[in-house]
Amino acid sequence: MYYYYSPLSHTKLLAHNNVPFSLPHFHTQRRRRRTNASQVFSFLHKPSLALPPTLQVARGMRFDGPIVKVDELMEIEDGNLVMETCIVRTLPPALTLEHGLKSINKAVEDLKGNPPSLTTVVLRFQVAVPPSAKALTWFCSQPESSSVFPLFFLSKQTENPRYKSLFSNDPIGVFGMGAAIYFKQSSSCVPGDQSSIKRYLSTHSALITTYGFMDTNFNTESSSIKHEGGSFYFVIPQIELDETGDVFILTATLAWSNSFSCTFEQAILSYETSYRQAIANFAPSSGWSHMNFVRSALRKLKVLEDKTVSMVRININALLKGGTNVRTEHMQLKASQLSSQFCIRLSSNFVFSSNMLDCNGEITHSLQNCQNINAVWARLIVEECFRVGLTYFCIAPGSRSSPLAIAASSHPTITCISCFDERSLAFHALGYARGSHKPAVIITTSGTAVSNLLPAVVEASQDCVPMLLLTADRPPELQDAGANQSINQVNHLGSFVRFFFSLPPPSDLVQARMVLTTVDSAVNWAMSVPYGPAHINCPFREPLDNSQAKWTLGCLEGLDQWMHSSEPYTKYIQGPPSFVCHNKIGGQMTEVINVIRGAKKGLLLIGAIHTENDMWAALLLAKHLSWPVVADILSGVRLRKIISVFPESENHLLFVDHFDHALLSYAFRGWVQPDAVIQIGSRITSKRVSQMLEECFQCPYILVDSHPYRHDPSHIVTHRIQSTIGQFADCLLSTQFPSMSNKWSGYLLAMNKMVASEISFQIRAENSLTEPHLANLVSEALSSKSSLFIGNSMPIRDADMYVVNSENLIRSSDDMLFKSDLPFLPLRVAGNRGASGIDGLLSSAAGFSAGCNKHVFCVIGDISFLHDTNGLAILAQRTIRKPMTVLVVNNNGGAIFSLLPIADGTEPRVLNQFFYTTHNISIQKLCEAHGVKHLLVKTKVELQDALSNGNLKEVNSVIEVGSSITANASFHSNVKLFAKQAADHASSFLSRLFLSESNSPVFTFCKIQKMEFSLYRIQLCAPPTSSHNGRNHSEFYREGFILSLYLEDGSMGFGEVAPLGSHRESLADVEEQLRLLMHTIRGAHIGSFLPLLRGSFSSWIWNELGLPTSSILPSVRCGLEMAILNAIAASQGSSLLNILCPRMEGETEISGTSPNVQICALIDSNGTPSEVAHVAGTLVKEGFTTLKLKVARQPDPIHDAAIVQEVRNKIGSGIVLRVDANQNWTYDEAIQFGSLVKNCDLQYIEEPVQNEDDIIKYCEESGLPVALDETIDRIGKDQLQFLAKYTHPGIVAVVIKPSFVGGFENSALIAKWAQQMGKMAVVSAAFESGLGLSAYVVFSRFLELQNAAICKVMNYGFEPIAHGLGTYKWLTEDVTTKNLGIYRNPQSGLLEGSIGDATQYLQEFQINQNVICKTFIEEEVARYQLTVDSMGVSFAIDVLEIGQSNSNNVVLFLHGFLGTGEDWIPIMKGISGHARCISIDLPGHGRSKLKYCGGDEPSQDQLISIEVIAEVLYKLMGDFSPGNITLVGYSMGARIALYMALRFKDKIKGAVLISGSPGLQDKVARKLRTARDDSLARFLMTHGLNYFLDSWYTGELWDSLRSHPHFNEIVTSRSLHKDDNGLANMLSGLSIGRQPPLWGDLKNCSVPLSLIVGEKDRKFKAVAREMYSEVFQSEGHEGTNPGSKFHEVVEITDCGHAVHLENPLSIISAVTQFLDRL
Repeated sequence: MYYYYSPLSHTKLLAHNNVPFSLPHFHTQRRRRRTNASQVFSFLHKPSLALPPTLQVARGMRFDGPIVKVDELMEIEDGNLVMETCIVRTLPPALTLEHGLKSINKAVEDLKGNPPSLTTVVLRFQVAVPPSAKALTWFCSQPESSSVFPLFFLSKQTENPRYKSLFSNDPIGVFGMGAAIYFKQSSSCVPGDQSSIKRYLSTHSALITTYGFMDTNFNTESSSIKHEGGSFYFVIPQIELDETGDVFILTATLAWSNSFSCTFEQAILSYETSYRQAIANFAPSSGWSHMNFVRSALRKLKVLEDKTVSMVRININALLKGGTNVRTEHMQLKASQLSSQFCIRLSSNFVFSSNMLDCNGEITHSLQNCQNINAVWARLIVEECFRVGLTYFCIAPGSRSSPLAIAASSHPTITCISCFDERSLAFHALGYARGSHKPAVIITTSGTAVSNLLPAVVEASQDCVPMLLLTADRPPELQDAGANQSINQVNHLGSFVRFFFSLPPPSDLVQARMVLTTVDSAVNWAMSVPYGPAHINCPFREPLDNSQAKWTLGCLEGLDQWMHSSEPYTKYIQGPPSFVCHNKIGGQMTEVINVIRGAKKGLLLIGAIHTENDMWAALLLAKHLSWPVVADILSGVRLRKIISVFPESENHLLFVDHFDHALLSYAFRGWVQPDAVIQIGSRITSKRVSQMLEECFQCPYILVDSHPYRHDPSHIVTHRIQSTIGQFADCLLSTQFPSMSNKWSGYLLAMNKMVASEISFQIRAENSLTEPHLANLVSEALSSKSSLFIGNSMPIRDADMYVVNSENLIRSSDDMLFKSDLPFLPLRVAGNRGASGIDGLLSSAAGFSAGCNKHVFCVIGDISFLHDTNGLAILAQRTIRKPMTVLVVNNNGGAIFSLLPIADGTEPRVLNQFFYTTHNISIQKLCEAHGVKHLLVKTKVELQDALSNGNLKEVNSVIEVGSSITANASFHSNVKLFAKQAADHASSFLSRLFLSESNSPVFTFCKIQKMEFSLYRIQLCAPPTSSHNGRNHSEFYREGFILSLYLEDGSMGFGEVAPLGSHRESLADVEEQLRLLMHTIRGAHIGSFLPLLRGSFSSWIWNELGLPTSSILPSVRCGLEMAILNAIAASQGSSLLNILCPRMEGETEISGTSPNVQICALIDSNGTPSEVAHVAGTLVKEGFTTLKLKVARQPDPIHDAAIVQEVRNKIGSGIVLRVDANQNWTYDEAIQFGSLVKNCDLQYIEEPVQNEDDIIKYCEESGLPVALDETIDRIGKDQLQFLAKYTHPGIVAVVIKPSFVGGFENSALIAKWAQQMGKMAVVSAAFESGLGLSAYVVFSRFLELQNAAICKVMNYGFEPIAHGLGTYKWLTEDVTTKNLGIYRNPQSGLLEGSIGDATQYLQEFQINQNVICKTFIEEEVARYQLTVDSMGVSFAIDVLEIGQSNSNNVVLFLHGFLGTGEDWIPIMKGISGHARCISIDLPGHGRSKLKYCGGDEPSQDQLISIEVIAEVLYKLMGDFSPGNITLVGYSMGARIALYMALRFKDKIKGAVLISGSPGLQDKVARKLRTARDDSLARFLMTHGLNYFLDSWYTGELWDSLRSHPHFNEIVTSRSLHKDDNGLANMLSGLSIGRQPPLWGDLKNCSVPLSLIVGEKDRKFKAVAREMYSEVFQSEGHEGTNPGSKFHEVVEITDCGHAVHLENPLSIISAVTQFLDRL
C-alpha cells in the first residue's frame, strides 16, 4: 500500500524544464464519466509520439518522492538515504505581480553575478504579492506557442468545483510554469532509473508544494504517458503563484547539481526562458473582462476534458517532524489535497483539464431554433453579457421582461437570483458589484418597476459602482396611448446613468449585431472610469412567451464568426494608463514629489478603498512614506489584521486609529497642524477629521482617486491626481523621502495610545451591552475568510471609531515572510456611502456577500433593517454565496438623532414621532416569516457566544442586538468626555516631553545603568494584623528589599519590595527574581510613556526586558515600578505626582478639599470590647476620622459584633467605621455577624465570606455594604473581565494593595474601574516601610485626582476618602532616618498624609544602613576552560560559573543546539543564591573547541555521539564537584541530561528536562531523522551559519519564540559561533535519529526528573505526558519505580518550545522548587 507523508516523501525526482511533449492531437469532446480504476485517464490509451530528436531534455538531480512505500525505507542501508535541504529566500512584498516577478529576477541576476561554489543546490525565492486572484488569467495569458512546459492552473475551489464556478467568482488557485524539479516513479522499472542511493528534498517551509498525478507513468525516456498503478508524476514549478486564503505568494525555484548533469548555468538558462515568457504574458489589466479572456484562451488550446481526473498537491515539508513513530506520521491522500478543477499543458498540443471547459454546443443552433424574434434578441443580449464577463443576473418578475428572464435563466453558466421588489433587487446588484468589482445585470418589467431602481442607481452613480440595467418596455405604438403599465422610460433615470440607449423593438429587419454592439458599449461605459450604471431600455412586442412567430435568419447576417467563437462582438481595448510614472518623473508630478519631500509633519489619510490591490498598495505606500496614517473604516486598512510581532513604529507604520476622538481635545487640535496631507480615496467618514483638515487648509493637500469627480466639500485640495492608488504608489515607491519628524510621529503615537487605552477601558468596563462594544466585538470576529458590510447612520460611525485590530491572524511557519516588511493584512469593508442612505442595506450586503465570495458580517440599525425587510427574501436564497451573519442593532428607533443638536432642544414627543420614529415591530417574526434564523442577544456574553457559534456561521442568521436610545446616547457621550480627558492629559504630558524642537528620538529618554537591592529588617511595635504567629514574642520585625535604580544621567530612584509572609510570596522567591532582574535590566531603555500607567509598564516589561508580565511576582513588579517612576521624576527634576498627573501640576485643592490624603487607622480587635473601644477613642483624639477594625480573629462572630457595637458607641456617629474579616468566616458566620451590626453604620465590611462566589449573595441577604480585598489579589491577566462579576451595588469599595495586585499600573486600572462604577477605591498598605508608604500617599492623591475627573463626567458627587495607610503606626524604625510625612494637620485637625512631605521623602531618600542586613550587587560570571580527551578527540570546553563556590548544591546547565552557556546566565543568576551554577558551551558551540587526532576535520566515523558527550561531561563533573550534581538541560541538552541520568545515576542527583525527548522508538523514524539531520549538517557546512539560521527558525516549533520581542537578538547571538564544522558534527552526531531510544529505560529511572514544557508547545507537551506515564509506572503497577515520587511534569505558561528564553522567571521558580525537594 502507498502512503503519503505530509512533510516530504520519496521516489525519483527529475529536474526538467521546457519539455514540449509532442503528443497526438485529440479533438475536444464531452466524454462519458468512467469509474473503472484502470481507465482514470480516458485518453491515456492513445498511442504517443516520440519527442523531436532536436529537443534537448535538461537532466537534473535525481530525487525520490513524494510518494513512497514505507517498507522500502527499511531496506535502504544507512548512508544511502540522502536529503537535500531547500534554501528559501524571502524578498520584500511587491506592489504588483509584475513587480514581484521583477524583484525575483533581480535576485537571480545578483546570484549570477556571485554564483555559489556548491555542487548541489535547491534555491527558492519567494515574495508576497497583492491578494487578488490572478493565477487563472496568468495561465490563460501564456502563448499558444509556449516554449515552457508544463503550464498548469489548479483551482482551490473545494465545494463542488465546476465550469460555472470559474465565472461566478474570481477563482483562486495555483499557476505553475516550467519545472525546477520533477518527481517521477514508475511501477515498471526503467533500466538505469534505479539507484541504491535514495535522495529526497527537505525543507522547513510549509509553502513549498509539488503538483501532479497519481497512478500515472510519465516516461521521458519513451516519451509516453499512460495509466499505471503505483506510478506517479509530480512537479515543483520553476515559477509559481500560490493564492492562499491569507496572502498570495509568488515563487521561483532553481535546482542544479553538477554531479547529475544539471549545472548551475543550465538551471539559470532554464529559469530565464521561463521568466522571459512569464514577464511578457500577463493577464489583461481590465479585471472585469477576464472571464471572456479565460474562456477564449481555453477554447483555443483544444483542451482534452476529463472530469474523472484529479490533480494532487502535496506540501514538501519536513519529512519527519520529530514524532516517535513514523507509522503514526503518514496518512493517505485526503480530499483537501485533491483538485478536480485544473488545466495542465504538457506540450504545445497536449492539454487536458477537469471541470474547466464549457461543454455546450455552439450558439448557432440555439439561435436558429428560437420561436420568435423576441427570443433571438433576448438570447443575444444575455449571451453577449456573458461574453463580456457578466454572469450574475438579478431578475424581477414581470410579463414584459419575460424574453430576457427566460434567456438568462436558461443560460448554463449564468447565475440568476430573483426578488419581487425591484428596489431590493437593484440594491442587491449594487452590493454584488461592490464585492466582485464587475456589474450585475438587472432585468425588470416596465412602468414603475423601472422607477424603483432609482435609489440604487443613485448610490451606484455617486460611488462609481458599475451595473447594467435591462428594463423591458412597451413598444412605441403603446407609448402615450394609455396602455397599461406604460410610462416614458427614455432617460428615466436621468443623469445618474453613464450610458442610456433605447433599443428598437426586436425585428428581423434590424441587424442583430446592433444589439451586440449596444451591450458591448453599455458595459464599456459602466466599466470605464468613472464606473457607474448603464441602462439599456428593451421594448418588446408580443408574443412575450415562446409562442412561435415567423422571423428570418437574415437578421443574423455577419454573426457567423461570433456564433462560432466565445468572444464578444466588439472588444474594447484599454490603452495604457495616462498616469505613468517610471524612472523619469516630470511635469506636475515633480511638484507633487517635491511637496512630499519637503514635508516634516505629513499626514496620510486613507479613505474608502474598494479593491484588494489598492489596499495592498496603500499599505506599501504608508510603509514607504513612514507618515502617520489615519485610515477610514471603508479603507480596509483601518480594520487590518496584525500578523507581525513587532511594534508598528519599528515597521515604519504608524496608524492613528483614534484621531477622531483625539480631536475632541482643543489642546491637541491646536497642536496637530500637518504641513502636507495626502488623501488616498475620496470619502472620509469622520466629520471631526474633515473639520480639522479644513482648519489647516493652507497646507498642500494631495487627493488621489481614479475618478475625475471633485470630492472636495471643504475646497482645500491643492493637487488632484486622477490615477489608481497602485499607479500613484508605484511612482512614489521609486522615490526616496526624508524621515518624518520624530516629534510629530512620537506625539501622534502617544496620543493615539492614550486615547485608545481610554476607549478600550470604557467599552470593556461598561457592564451592559453597548453599540460601541458591538463594533469592537464584530471586528474581533472577522478573519481573512470574512468581510464586513456596515450600514449607515450609527453603525458606520461606531465602526470607524471603535473597531479593533485583531492580532495573529496568520500563525504559520512562514509568518517570517512578513515580520519586518508588511506586518498587516487589510480586510474588505463595504458600505453604501455614495448617497449614504439607509435604504437597501440588507439587500446590498447579501449582494456583497455573493460578489466577494466570503462570509459577510453585516451590521445595520433597526430602522435600516425595517426599511429593507424585502431583503430577507433575497437573504433566504443562497445561490452561489456563503452564509451571512446580520447584526441588527434594535434600539426601537433612529438613535443617531439622540447624538445630534436636535435632541437638546426638542420635546420628547416630537423626537420620538418625527426623528426617532419609535416602533415596536418584531424583528424575530419578520425573520420567521422569511425562514431566516433569528437570535436575540441582550448581554455581552450572549453576543460573544452568538458570534463564536460555529453553527450560526453555517446558515443565514439575524442576530438582534437589544439596545436603548437613551442608554446609547449616554454611553457615547461619556466615552467622548473620557476620551477628551485622556487626550487633554496626553497633551499636557507630551508638551513636557517634547519641549525641544530637535528631531531626536522621543520614545526613550534614558538608559538604566544598573540595579542593586538591599535586604532590610526593621522593628515593629506589634505583629502585623495579618499575622497569626509570633504574638507571644517580645520583638517583631518586618523584612523586605530596597531597590536602587541608577540611570546613566546620574539620577536614582528607589522602590520597595516587601512580600508579606502570610501572602503567596516569600523573601526567597523575591530574591530569585530580583537577582535575574538585576542582570536583565542593565542597559534597558526607560520608555518616555511609562508614567502614563495605561499598559505602558506591561508593554515595557515584555518588549524591553523580554519577560512575560504574568511571570513577575506582584510585589516585585510593585517595587520595580516604584523605583522606575521615582527615577524618572528625579531625572526630570519633578515629583512623582507631577509625572503621573502633569495636568494637575500646581493644583492645591479639589473643590475646596485638602491637597493631602486622609488616613484610615487600623485596629487589631484582640482584647475585650471595652479595650478595643478605648484604643479607637484614642485614635479619634489623635485626629483619625476613619477607623478599620480587624474582625474574624475570634471563633465566635458574636464577640466581634460586640466589639463593633462598643466601638461605635465610643466614637459616635461622626466617625467612619470599617471592618475587615479577611475571608475568615463561613457564610453562616458572616450572616450572623451582619445581623448583629446592622445598626452600627458600617461604611463597609471587607471580605466577609470565605467563598468568593458568595459575595453577591451576602450583599443581598445581609444588606450590608461590602468591600473587595483579597478577592482582587487573584485578579489575573484580564482585570476588567474579572471585575465585571462585581458590579453589584452592594459592593461599595475595592481595597487595593499595590504590592499584592502588581504595582501602580494595575492598581490604577482597578481603581478607575471602581470609581467609574461609583465605588470607593481605597489604597491599603501591607506594613511596608516609610518608602512604600510615602509612595502610596502620593499614589492615593493621584487616585483622588483621577476620581474627581471621573465624577465630573459621570455627574457623581465627589467625596475624599481615607486610605488604609495607618500601618505606619507599627513602625518603630524605618529604612531611612527622615521622618514620614503623616501627622495631624494643624489647620483641619485631621490625621493626613502630606503630599509635600511624602514627595520630599522620596526625593531625598537615603538608605538607613543600620537596618540593612545585606546588599546585593550583580555578581560577575567566572569564565574558564577545561580540556577533556575522549575517543581520539580533545575537547576544550568553555565553562561559565556563578554562585556559592562552597555549596554542595551544584547545578550544571546544558544548552540546546545552536545555544551557548550564556543562554543560561539570567537563570543562573536567579538561582545563584541557592546553588553553585555552572553552564558550558557544548562541543562545537560558542568558545568550545574540538581537535581531532590526525587533523582538524572529522571523518564519518568520528561523528560526536551522545555517548561521547556523556563521557566528556562525566569527566567534567568530577572536576566540578566530588558529590552529585543536578542537571538542567534544554532540547538537545535535555536529551543529554536524560541519557546521563539513566547511565550515570551514581553521579546525578536530579535532572530537569526542558522540552526534552527520550528519542524515537520507530526504526524508520530514526532513519529518516538521521538523513534529515545529515542534510541540515551539510547545508550548514556548505551555505554557512547565517543562511542556516534563516532556514532553521522558520519551523513550526519556533512559532512562539518568533513572537518574542528579543527574537532578532537571540538569532544574532546564534550567528556568533566560530566552528561551523563542529556545529554540523554535533547536529549529525547527536541527531535524535542516531541517539539510542531511551523509552524502555525510563521505567527503571531512579533519578528524580522534572519535565518542563511550554504551554504552547503541543508536541513536547504530549512527549512529556508520555514520558511521565512511562517513568511513573512499571508493568502497570503505579509507584514501583524507586524515584517515581520525585518525578513531575511542569507546564510553563506564556511560552512555547524555548521555555528558558521565553519565560526565565518561571524556570527559576520551577528549578528551585525541584532543588528544594531534592
